[in-house]
Amino acid sequence: MKQTDTQLIYGLRPVMEAVKSGKGIDKIFVQSNLQGKLYLELKNMIAQSEETISVQYVPAEKLDRLTGKQNHQGVAAQLSLIEYHDIEQIITQTKQKGEALFLLMLDSITDVRNLGAIARSAECAGVHALILPRQATAPVNQDAVRTSAGALLRLPVCRIDNPKTFLNLLKSYSITTYVASEKAQEDYTSMKAEEDLMIIMGNEEKGVNPQIVKQADRLVKIPVKGSIESLNVSVAAGIMMYEVVRQREKGL
Repeated sequence: MKQTDTQLIYGLRPVMEAVKSGKGIDKIFVQSNLQGKLYLELKNMIAQSEETISVQYVPAEKLDRLTGKQNHQGVAAQLSLIEYHDIEQIITQTKQKGEALFLLMLDSITDVRNLGAIARSAECAGVHALILPRQATAPVNQDAVRTSAGALLRLPVCRIDNPKTFLNLLKSYSITTYVASEKAQEDYTSMKAEEDLMIIMGNEEKGVNPQIVKQADRLVKIPVKGSIESLNVSVAAGIMMYEVVRQREKGL
């Protein structure tokens, strides 16, 4: 199987073998308008896979850039560097230990450096799991792992396909969800850290998806006193997480 140092494999048969073997695949890149018997076979394998695999159709030029102009046959796949965890299992195990659950969800965080920096802070803060939607999320690649100082290899990471379904699941477990938002009326220190909770951080430009905001239990904000309107998302996430740490250590 051909593989580069960025965990990318290419060629129809190598990618088919990866899908068949159940290897963690972050994304498959397919050349636009690709045809042929082998590709149709791969397409069927993806559709029948137990794992939901993200497929992105791209021009040949992008595949050339990704593979260094190797013979990619119109297909390349980005392999996962980490093993993803089952969120319900983490919830159950944490509750069995008698610990207050502490989750962090990232919505549309597409910069790998922000992802890595947030994961590093999350591991230090004792977050039980990092939740990443499968779509519109930065890849967990070597740059992300490096920026996280290895935290992404230690911190349980969970993939979700449907945020709406996931948030409904949390409600069934009585887990309070807090969205960090500049539009909130409440201060972030109003979070009740003694409860099972999840913090949701969004894209720096657009914030958290409105549908997710609608489903969340509470919105909280970090006060900004200067002329710049917002903090970097990794900094804001660190402030939110360490407020939970502060309250729990003081028994608030």
